[in-house]
Amino acid sequence: MFKIRKKEQLSKLITLLEIDAPLIARKAQPGQFVIIRVDDHGERIPLTIADFDIDTGTITIIIQAIGKTTKMLSVLEVGDSVLDLVGPLGMPTKVGNPKKVAVIGGGVGCAIAYPQAKSLFNSGVEVDIIAGFKDKDFVIIEDRMEKVSDNLYITTDDGSYGEKGFVTNKLSELIKSGKEYNLVIAIGPVPMMRSVAEITKKYGIKTIVSLNPIMIDGTGMCGGCRVTVGGKIKFACVDGPDFDGHQVDFEELMLRNSTYRESERKAHTCRLDGGAGKDV
Repeated sequence: MFKIRKKEQLSKLITLLEIDAPLIARKAQPGQFVIIRVDDHGERIPLTIADFDIDTGTITIIIQAIGKTTKMLSVLEVGDSVLDLVGPLGMPTKVGNPKKVAVIGGGVGCAIAYPQAKSLFNSGVEVDIIAGFKDKDFVIIEDRMEKVSDNLYITTDDGSYGEKGFVTNKLSELIKSGKEYNLVIAIGPVPMMRSVAEITKKYGIKTIVSLNPIMIDGTGMCGGCRVTVGGKIKFACVDGPDFDGHQVDFEELMLRNSTYRESERKAHTCRLDGGAGKDV
């Protein structure tokens, strides 16, 4: 059992949980993830390690309550426990030796981008963070991102906070203004990462994306998380989740991610009264 040490509500649907997991905290590196199971009857889902603290023996995860398991996690309180927590899994992010980096996060993807920015910033690298959200109510971890960046740019789709527009608009603007990035790290919705990669490819800027295909065991055994990168089959759980954004087959990734959408919807509802759905 892994006890929850801290809970913070970042927005209406987004929750931060700090969990007691000293062995995982000791080994964790930016880019890695855990697989969590709430109870005996729960599904196993992958969640990126948003932060870790060796001294306190804790790891931090940030969840958006949109599915059955994430909703179960979101209602847990300090002192409660989750049954299983396996990790750290996946390959740590390999960035080389860049001097100037743009770290781009979209929505909850900012929670995944944060440890990448933190590691680079603490290593003396110049870091710009571009964080994009739907609107003001969805903005998360702004204070944390500000502490690990030389410049933090926040965009919202409707302009209710920060600058109006998408992260891709801001990235293009910064590059055209003379920002000479050696590396771009993009984490968020697949269409966003694809658009970022299309922009950076024109300028020849190395780009790393974190992929989120369907994942079951996290050890490469099931093959559910296979993706095509550079024309070759890769498994996100053991070969990634980070890959060269210019080599990823994003069309295939989006198609595979939508394969079980209807089944997922049915798993979260029960059929009553001749077909009316009810949340469970």
